[in-house]
Order: sequence, then structure tokens, then C-alpha cells
Amino acid sequence: MRTRPRASVALGLTLALAPLLTASLVLPGHTAPEPRRGVGREVDSNAAAVAVAWQRIAVRTVYTEGALAPPVGSLYLSFTSLAVHDAAGEALQRGHTSETAAVATAAHDVLWEYFKSPASRANLDADLAASLATVPDGPAEAKGVRLGRAAAARMIASRVGDGRDNASIVYSKPEAIGIWQPVPGGAMAAAWLGFVRPVVLDSTVPVDGPDALGSAAYAADYNEVRRLGSTASAERTQAQKDIALFFANNPVSMYRSALCTYLDAHPLGLLATTRLFARIDAAQSDTFIRTWRLKYDLGYWRPFQAIARAADDGNPATAPQPGWTPLVANPAYSDYPSGHGSATAAFAEVVRLTLGESTPLLLKAGLLERPYANLSALEHDALHARIWGGLHFRDGMEDTYVLGHETAHRVMTLID
Repeated sequence: MRTRPRASVALGLTLALAPLLTASLVLPGHTAPEPRRGVGREVDSNAAAVAVAWQRIAVRTVYTEGALAPPVGSLYLSFTSLAVHDAAGEALQRGHTSETAAVATAAHDVLWEYFKSPASRANLDADLAASLATVPDGPAEAKGVRLGRAAAARMIASRVGDGRDNASIVYSKPEAIGIWQPVPGGAMAAAWLGFVRPVVLDSTVPVDGPDALGSAAYAADYNEVRRLGSTASAERTQAQKDIALFFANNPVSMYRSALCTYLDAHPLGLLATTRLFARIDAAQSDTFIRTWRLKYDLGYWRPFQAIARAADDGNPATAPQPGWTPLVANPAYSDYPSGHGSATAAFAEVVRLTLGESTPLLLKAGLLERPYANLSALEHDALHARIWGGLHFRDGMEDTYVLGHETAHRVMTLID
């Protein structure tokens, strides 16, 4: 149903609400204490830069060495960022503690627990040694290491039995019009993800579901992606094609790398830095979890399946197009909502509410670069990229942005 606001309207609401989201509650189990009272600056001036460096290390460990899919990898980034934020807050509160040692050890220990290859662990050990080498030896360093280890241990213990990698969860829906099916012999990728215990949310964000196949809204979305999303589209411009192919890269790592570069030039204090990444990662992970459950439960078909069987969808305003293939290869899960949109909307909303709408980010994918002067422009291109690439209907993309934005708002109130 097209009862929700379009993405542009949702973005306007987001900006209007931003000043209202300044007060935060503390997430139970992930307490981030206030910095020491009466201290005008953080003692360890290097700690914020080290926290950013460990975000880059986490991306390398999770996505380059671990080769995880973006939604699954997002879980481990959130575990890392929450432990780091916990360690940073406690180190600042207690005093006489190396904040650098605390955040580096927390990040190291979480990643070391989950990524067990000899190469990853050797790299993590070397990274930790490099971080600690910047800290004077002594009680402050030792105390920071202890605090970091304790924060990591709490996080790891809190996620035992959370539903990850449950191979018994298998997507299986009878073949029918409007229902997504994996390729013969295939399966839904990471079907278990929708059943994982959320990282911070304690309730689900509602969405109104896909458009009915017989509706005018569905026909409009169908014909848009049919015209613009195929490998042979004569209506899609070269600029649209370039955007579609650019955003076919891992959005989680692409956005995070751009943010790290921004923070290199516009550094924040330690707690502001760790809070920002904890909120981004929790919002992305919990949006992914909700998205995957909806993909599993609804199983709404992808455009390439819809276009092949349009003669049977009961909508007189749609027509099949033999031989239609999407510009970008479709992943092994259903259309609604969008995984890519989950990463984009959650990230952009947290950054918008924290740093402002006009936060400039330079996205990089291999040798390609795309600069964005504001977050709405980034979201616009990322949303349309999935239509121009033939992967999603507009309805699924716009609903995902509503889902990601609302999840970000809720996370902002839960992580202080």
C-alpha cells in the first residue's frame, strides 16, 4: 500500500525531528559512563584517532579477511563498536587510565574471538601491539588493557545463544505468483539472520508491506524497473548506469571508510567518536535483522521474476518482457525490504542526527570515487541505484528507508 510517505518526505521529517533527539537514555547492559566531571579535555589525546583506526581494522578483519556478506558482517562490527564504546566510557570515568589501551584492547579482543584464522589473529595482535606502543608503559596502560578486556568479555558473553548461524532455519515457500524462489538447488542466503536477537532494540519497527500485485502502485513500480533496470535498457542514462554499478559494492564498508576519512580531517572527542560508531552499527544491524525477517516471512518476488511472469499477476497494467535480465546480479534473497537500503538509511540517519545533513563524504569503490556534499544526495543515489540496477521495486526501497530511519531514531535514544 502507498500509504507511507515517499522517501523525500521521510527525509524531510527526519531533518525536522533532528533537534528533538538530543536527550539519550542508557542501554541496559551496555552502560557508557559520563566522562570525569570537571575535566575540560580528555587526557589521552590520541585515543579518538586510535578508535577510528580500529574501525578500519574491523572492516579489514570482517570483510576482507573474513569475507562476510555485508549484513552478517554488520553484526560483528556492532559487537566491536559497542564494546569499544563501553571501554571508552569506563576509562574516562575512572581516570588514571589509558583510553587508547582500553579501546584498542576491547576492539582487538572482540574481533579476535570471532575471527579465528591464523592470519586474522596475527594481524590483530600486531595491530594491538602498534596501538599500545603509543602508550607509555605503566599502571595507566595496564588498567586500560584490563578495562578493554572486561568490556570485550561482557559483549561476547551477552551474545552467546543469540541465534547466529542457525542452519536449521531454511526458507521454504510454495511456488506461487508474487513469491520469491531461490534458483534451483539454491537457498536463501543467511536465512537465520532474521531470527537473531536484536543488538539493542526491544521492539520491531512496523512497515506496511509490499504493494498488492493488482494495484496501480505496483504497476508503476513494475514498469519503472522494467524500463530502467535491465542490461539492455535504452532509457537508462549512462549516469544512472554508473550510479547503479558503483553502489553494487559493499555499502557498509564503503560508508564506514568514507566516515573514517571525514573524521581524520574533522576529529571528535573519544566518547563522541565511539558513540557515533556504536549507534551506526547498532542501527544497521538491527535494521538488517528486521529486514531479513521480513524477507523470510513475506518472500516477495524480485523484478526479474515478476517481469517473466507478468502475464499471470492479474494486473492489466503490467506485461511480460521476454529475455529481461537485471543490470546487477540479484543476491539470493527476496525483494522486500532492501538489504542495501538497510545499510544506507540507518547509516545516513545516525550521521545526519549527529554531524548534520551537510556532512560531506567521499565514497570510494576500487579506483572509482563519488563525492557527496550531503546525506540526502547520497541516499537518493543509493536508493535509485537499486532500481536502475534492476534489483528492487521502488516500494521496497522506500519502505526500507522508513525502516532504517526509524530504527536509527530509536537507537539514538538507547545508546548514550
